[in-house]
Amino acid sequence: MNSIGALTLVCAIFAIGDIVSIKTKSMISTMLVALLLLLIGFWTKIPTTLFEDAGLLKIGGILIPFLIVHMGTLLNLSDLKKEWRIVIIAIGAVIGIAIFLLLLGIPLLGREFAISAAPPISGGVVAAIIMGEKAEALGMDNIYLFATLLVVVQQFFGIPLASFLLNKEARKVLKTSDEKINIEKKLNESKVESNKKISSAYDTPYILLAKVGLVVFLSTKFAEITKLNIYVVSLFFGLLFKELGFLQEDILKKANAFGLGMLALMAVIFNSTSMATPETLKGLLFPLIGSLVIATIGILIVSAIIGKILNYSMAMSMAIGLSALFGFPGTFVISNEVANAVGETEEERLLILDHILPKMLVSGFVTVTIASVVLAGVMVNML
Repeated sequence: MNSIGALTLVCAIFAIGDIVSIKTKSMISTMLVALLLLLIGFWTKIPTTLFEDAGLLKIGGILIPFLIVHMGTLLNLSDLKKEWRIVIIAIGAVIGIAIFLLLLGIPLLGREFAISAAPPISGGVVAAIIMGEKAEALGMDNIYLFATLLVVVQQFFGIPLASFLLNKEARKVLKTSDEKINIEKKLNESKVESNKKISSAYDTPYILLAKVGLVVFLSTKFAEITKLNIYVVSLFFGLLFKELGFLQEDILKKANAFGLGMLALMAVIFNSTSMATPETLKGLLFPLIGSLVIATIGILIVSAIIGKILNYSMAMSMAIGLSALFGFPGTFVISNEVANAVGETEEERLLILDHILPKMLVSGFVTVTIASVVLAGVMVNML
């Protein structure tokens, strides 16, 4: 296919996904819509070389560590320290996913499926890429597709359960809370911290991208020397250099490069769908559903136990753990939907949000941006 036509078609597919996601308030994700459109397209008239023709695969592979460094700049050490109990519950949930899939998943689903399922279920896109690349290198094309499908399907397990649990927590808050409500309090306030060492005049796209590139280069060299996973190193280097003041928070968006980077990243992830056939998908149905059921059980049990130890309510603890299945912006959307559904007045809605939103945002960042990437860095060597 013509390169311009291929690139335009890819953009259109994800644009349709965004439109559906907006219309359904994120209950139907962009990724699900894109997956269905691509499968139908590859089974009919869209060439299986679509992403290669669009020129996105090579640049997507190059930009992955750039995007992970960017993810590192979204983290905030002070918030993680302040919400240490939430961090422990969230990390515990990811460990629960791994333990239950290793203990139950291997005998029920098979070793390859169980091991490759844990990181994507724990966080999604980046973890799926780590496992998918290793699977592709080993010639396990079905595992690569399996990891991609998990990223898309897992939210349908996590969102309804988390919504139910947060509804219970919200009703409990309204019955037991004595807190004073400050209506003017800013909810979900931006974490952007101005970098006082560098004048904003120097925050041009080229300078910002050069700084990210330098951190990626250092990450690559450090990973080569230490034999650590490049993606894990990139994540922590992003956080480190942001805390040192060298990188700005949310830096790729400031460089106006995030959208194109994500498009290339989606191309890398969804390229495996070109190999999918109805027969292949039918063969993956049991391990797909089985791994998600096992992982969800692991999340609920481990989160509830840790929450009990840390004096958190069972409902809130399990909702925190389930954030691994959808992350941000799902954590933000669900919190607001629950507050609007349960709160009858503006004061009640603010009280509910003030209680559940910070916890869900922190847990989503911990599971998706830290714990899942670290888990993938460990489990990728087990394939």
